Amino acid sequence: MSLKSIVRELKEMRDGIGNMSWRGVEGKHVHSRTRSHISSDVSRFPAGSLQSRWANLPPELLLDVIQRLETSETTWPARRHVVACASVCRSWREITKEVVKNPEKSGRLTFPISLKQPGPRDSPIQCFIRRERATSTYRLYLGLTPALLGENGKLLFAARKIRRATSTDFVISLDANDFSRVSNTYVGKMRSNFLGTKFTIYDSQPPYDTAVQSNSRSNRRIHAKKVSPRVPAGNYNVATVSYELNVLRTRGPRRMKCTMHFIPVSAIQEGGSAPTPTEFSHSLEEQFSFLSVSKPKNLVADISSSSLSERPALVHGTGEPLVLKNKAPRWHEQLQCWCLNFRGRVTVASVKNFQLVAAVEPSHQVSVAEQEKVILQFGKIGKDIFTMDYRYPLSAFQAFAICLSSFDTKPACE
Repeated sequence: MSLKSIVRELKEMRDGIGNMSWRGVEGKHVHSRTRSHISSDVSRFPAGSLQSRWANLPPELLLDVIQRLETSETTWPARRHVVACASVCRSWREITKEVVKNPEKSGRLTFPISLKQPGPRDSPIQCFIRRERATSTYRLYLGLTPALLGENGKLLFAARKIRRATSTDFVISLDANDFSRVSNTYVGKMRSNFLGTKFTIYDSQPPYDTAVQSNSRSNRRIHAKKVSPRVPAGNYNVATVSYELNVLRTRGPRRMKCTMHFIPVSAIQEGGSAPTPTEFSHSLEEQFSFLSVSKPKNLVADISSSSLSERPALVHGTGEPLVLKNKAPRWHEQLQCWCLNFRGRVTVASVKNFQLVAAVEPSHQVSVAEQEKVILQFGKIGKDIFTMDYRYPLSAFQAFAICLSSFDTKPACE
């Protein structure tokens, strides 16, 4: 069978088995979203119907096929064909995972777990954020400009702003229509203090094998129908974003500092590495096996604060944490405003615009070029359109959460 015929058959299967691509998250059927963000139509195919035809393909030929697809698929949505290979059967999935590199090495986002992995070292991944004021939601898309919406638009994350009496929460999800914290699409949240000067970013899974779990109220009520009992549910404090007080507005633009608790400062040193998760806490097999068990609709497991405190203590990653600070702008005499070089990616002046660089001490032995490298930049290009470009060692999730902090009201900082 020729390579073209194999690819043609994979394209035909894309609407069924190929729903492992993130289109399954954005599909029109609401019940598909709530079941799984990876695949929703697997049950339509009898067990073993595809195994007999594809699983016995010689590994050498299979490896060659996927390598050729990986080399040719450089854009989205054509890249969904690579994802379709991983959904054929277990052997195809393992070889696809072996061939496809993480964003740090390939510079591309392929599987949903890529959003939790560090970005590329050489050049940033360019995205944009669309704000919807009426619903207080924010959507992160992959692409250079909003013109790529439609067939070529790729939704990465969605967040909803929830105001409380003493704080503001941003709930982050893979599904723009499902922000439930007991859903399989929930990936994390961010919470502010009363003044809006400090934000804590929580991840739904630990960046390391062990991590510090917060004792927040969101951990105390967990729908057993949604969460596998083999995986501890909770929020993990991965970063803190703080803004300096500027009540009299005498210190110029906003000044922010981000402490990445699980990214050591050694990650930006020569030969350093950042934590890179390889899979979500809930694997595909766990989700389907657990959801297939019939349970009462209102079955809820209440976890008290005492049970949380009894869990084994988990510790942060070793090493001093990486601290990011916003790059200081310069005052432009002719324009009479503060300016930064966004290299054409920002076109509208706004107090929200910023660039983050590493804040390191001389003892850290970080090169000058690495210190001046912009790790995350965020800026306005329209009324409700903003660009977001991130790179190593930040992930898309961490970068998006940091940018969301800029949208909250900060009367004490500006």
